[in-house]
Amino acid sequence: MKVYKAKRKGPVPYMIAVLVLLPLVVYSLDVEAFSERPYMLLPLLVPLVLLLSIFFGTWYKIGDGKLKYRSGFIWGEINISDIRQLIVGDTMWSGLKPAMASKGIIVKYYRYDEIYIAPENNEELIEDLKVLNPSIEVVYKK
Repeated sequence: MKVYKAKRKGPVPYMIAVLVLLPLVVYSLDVEAFSERPYMLLPLLVPLVLLLSIFFGTWYKIGDGKLKYRSGFIWGEINISDIRQLIVGDTMWSGLKPAMASKGIIVKYYRYDEIYIAPENNEELIEDLKVLNPSIEVVYKK
C-alpha cells in the first residue's frame, strides 16, 4: 500500500500557531486564577487538539484497488475502478474535502459523486491511479 502525504499549505498552520499562543497569552493575563483552576484552559486547548489531528492525520493511500483517504475525522475509500475523472489544479470549495491546501485534485466517481484531495505531488498520485484504471480522464485546470 502506497501512502501519499497531504499538502500542508493554507490557513491550517496559521490557525495552529494562533491556538498555541492563545492559551499562553490568556494564562499570562491572570496566572493566579489559572494556577488554581488549570481546567479553565481546556476550552482553549480542545480546538488545538482537533486541528493537530487534522494537520498530522491527513493522508491518502492506494492499495487493494482502492483510494483511501483520511483527514481528522473524515475518512473513507473509493474503488479505483469507479473513478471517472480527475480534475487537477482546481479547488473545490464545498462538499467532501479531506484536504488542507488548494490546487489539488477533484476526484469524480460513480455518477455524481466527487471528493477533493490535495497530495504533496499530484502527478505521482495520478500516475498510480492511471496504472490501475487507464480509463480515467485527466483534466488540467490552469
